[in-house]
Amino acid sequence: MSDKFFITRWIEWANPTRFLWLAQKLLPWFAGITVLLLGIGLYMVFGSPDDYQQGLTVRIMYIHVPFAWLSMMCYTLMTISALGTLVWRHPLADVSAKAAAPIGACFTVLALLTGSLWGKPMWGTWWVWDARLTSVFILLMMYLGIMALTRAIDDAGKAARAAAVLTLVGFINIPIIKFSVDWWNTLHQPASVIRMDGPTIDPSMLSPLLVMAFAFTMLFFTLHMMAMRNEIWHRRVIVMRKLAARSADKRSREKPQVKTSEARLKENGQ
Repeated sequence: MSDKFFITRWIEWANPTRFLWLAQKLLPWFAGITVLLLGIGLYMVFGSPDDYQQGLTVRIMYIHVPFAWLSMMCYTLMTISALGTLVWRHPLADVSAKAAAPIGACFTVLALLTGSLWGKPMWGTWWVWDARLTSVFILLMMYLGIMALTRAIDDAGKAARAAAVLTLVGFINIPIIKFSVDWWNTLHQPASVIRMDGPTIDPSMLSPLLVMAFAFTMLFFTLHMMAMRNEIWHRRVIVMRKLAARSADKRSREKPQVKTSEARLKENGQ
């Protein structure tokens, strides 16, 4: 009974019209929570202490780390959406993946930029091809490649399946990014928040970092929902234009036939 109920609910919420209704209800709340968390997070960030080695530059961490987390989380969401496209044929799966790609690419660029700004005073260089930076750069290339592939194929169904396959192949890079500092010798320090034996970062810095992470996560879901809504509207406009073009073409083909029939009646004196 529970399986049937779950499948029924799954099919119901797969309806784009129902999703648009849900997005209209949730978006104001998501946006409000995002603004509230960002305000609280920024207040806590400016009240947090300086690092004994990094000084004020440690505050870049409060935006760099959330950007880095979200760049991987967004690709993970796209991977789940890719499975929804290939395995479950969920009508909104391709919409979700296509809407998430530009947002994920943007977060990845911001992670690389803020990382460079943080790395210059700490490492003495803007960029180095270590395992973590190289794998994140590859992640950015994957985002751009998926976006380009989606736009290169005219057939929407073929584009969705091709992008889904490429997304699944590229997911192997996510654990490489996560564990690169453990597998290879890099400039990045090992994980200090998500650890089996607990965080090693001081609570005075951990609290604002977590609040900023939640704030940017809510920002991502807000942007993603808006992008999905716009993608659904865009596809509906395309369908309406195609239907209008077919209707106009049909009328243009029928019009000469009517004239020919009238001409024949005149020729017959009727």
